[in-house]
Amino acid sequence: MSNPFFENQQHVTRRHFLGKLSVGLGSAALGTLLTKDLFSPKKSLEESIIAGIPHFAPKAKRVIYLFQNGAPSQLESFDYKPLLNKMVGQELPASIRGAQRLTGMTSGQDKFPLVGSKFAFNQYGQNGTWISEIFPNIAKIADDICVVKTIHTEAINHDPALTFFQSGAQQGNRPSMGAWLSYGLGSENSNLPAYSVLLSRGKGNGQGVYSKLWTNGFLDSVHQGVQFSNSDEPILYLENPDGVDAVTRRKMLDKLAMLNDENYKEFGDPEIQSRVQQYEMAYRMQTAVPEMMDLSKEPDYIVNMYGAESMVPGTYAANCLLARRLSESGVRFVQLYHQGWDQHGNLFNEMSGQAMDVDRASAALVQDLKQRGLLDETLVIWGGEFGRTNFCQGNFSEDNYGRDHHPRCFSIWMAGGGVKPGISYGETDEFGYNIVKDPVHVHDFHATVLHLLGMDHEKLIYKHLGRRFRLTDVAGKVIPGIIA
Repeated sequence: MSNPFFENQQHVTRRHFLGKLSVGLGSAALGTLLTKDLFSPKKSLEESIIAGIPHFAPKAKRVIYLFQNGAPSQLESFDYKPLLNKMVGQELPASIRGAQRLTGMTSGQDKFPLVGSKFAFNQYGQNGTWISEIFPNIAKIADDICVVKTIHTEAINHDPALTFFQSGAQQGNRPSMGAWLSYGLGSENSNLPAYSVLLSRGKGNGQGVYSKLWTNGFLDSVHQGVQFSNSDEPILYLENPDGVDAVTRRKMLDKLAMLNDENYKEFGDPEIQSRVQQYEMAYRMQTAVPEMMDLSKEPDYIVNMYGAESMVPGTYAANCLLARRLSESGVRFVQLYHQGWDQHGNLFNEMSGQAMDVDRASAALVQDLKQRGLLDETLVIWGGEFGRTNFCQGNFSEDNYGRDHHPRCFSIWMAGGGVKPGISYGETDEFGYNIVKDPVHVHDFHATVLHLLGMDHEKLIYKHLGRRFRLTDVAGKVIPGIIA
């Protein structure tokens, strides 16, 4: 015989049902805030969860990487070596050079005459950071930056060294750093790409840049960097062709999505979904990008901070200002490439011109982020692919000298995003040729950047061709000495 009291306990009242439902809706809402596509039918549960949730509490949310393409000399910028000025013209001791690999441009030299910097150095900030006179504005933000003097790499030529810094491998077809961050953290703004690329060219001898540097590699194509241009069409093929309005475009995309969905059901190729996402992103960017690229709305005091060139599209200053706008709008990784730092000769004149191109705008970017309260959550990086030798390349001339590639030690600086401000990290020998304290390999640099963004570099992996790949390959360690 049934128990009426027990049966009554099984009944779900309206109040009980709505109470439980509200908890479920709250959880679902919170889940979609943390992971935007958590319930998207186009993604697997694993794909939805991995993007947007770091492994631990991040210190930074976004990165602006000011890449100085061509390798600026550390000896004329941030690694002061007065001994070189005292020993100008003297031979580099063989015990210092050791078995260092040389490029084809200097391997045939019989002598390696030392040459000091013709630029004066002074100490700035509370901790007395040494900075060259050609960077007066960066000197003013000495208390905001961390100069890392002991970066080193195996690559000795531009292409492999540049590729190594961007992707953690010297060969091509590996995902770039920005693609890895897009894959691991997703985008903060659904109307803009997670990864944007800006190019500029200085007055010095330049090395080329190419799309493999911002490739998605074997990751889904949605993670590829989106290149912005300084033309009337900032992103090629983004605008509708003549005779196609927004309504027609929307109908076409809806029909295309239906066809692709049928195609995906038949073949199961995830790249089909990526293409659909890219079409939809392009549609949303048609409204967002023109507004983002319009720098005329910036107030006069901001233009004065970056310099008059910030109003000239395609210049380094304009790209720095645009990088701030993109980052402020939620773009996860903004990559600038500024060409012209390859000073094998005429270094004194060319490097001073290059420094003039970037000094004001680089410092302004840090100051601008700081005044907006964004520097703490934005990691700014400045540097090239390797350093420069302490000896003269070719025929010695104290007045017109050049320096060859030097991968053993060189300098970069970082600011914001959880980096210790106002310090210099690592030491090189008195010749500026070898590291004597606290080396930082490129893999260590990548591991540290990921750590600042809340990602464990050993856990951010992607399975491809039967192997687990990661940005740091099978190496890399976090450098705690530069983390605040």
